[in-house]
Amino acid sequence: QVQLVESGGGLVQPGGSLRLSCRTSGFIFRNGEMYWFRRPPGKGLEWVATIDWTGTLPTYEASVEGRFTISRENAKNTLYLQMNSLKAEDTAVYYCARDRDGRLRGRGTQVTVSS
Repeated sequence: QVQLVESGGGLVQPGGSLRLSCRTSGFIFRNGEMYWFRRPPGKGLEWVATIDWTGTLPTYEASVEGRFTISRENAKNTLYLQMNSLKAEDTAVYYCARDRDGRLRGRGTQVTVSS
């Protein structure tokens, strides 16, 4: 069956970095766009970034542009999100998804940015 498993979250101080990974299986990963979403505490699901199947055309939500980098390794069926210069407002559960609405997503990984 289709599986998306996020990892790499944790507690980090403001200004720090984390690298999230999303291992996938059960579908042809290399064929389509992939997405990162997040759900901040008490808020709805937010789109963070998208990457095309080639990995050469990323797009970002404005507040993370220049700080986050989405990438993919098709040979390993894995999606990544490098997060630098983290801020308190980046605190959220982060999800990878295979659809642009975020409905087909994993269980998420918690990222907490706090001193």
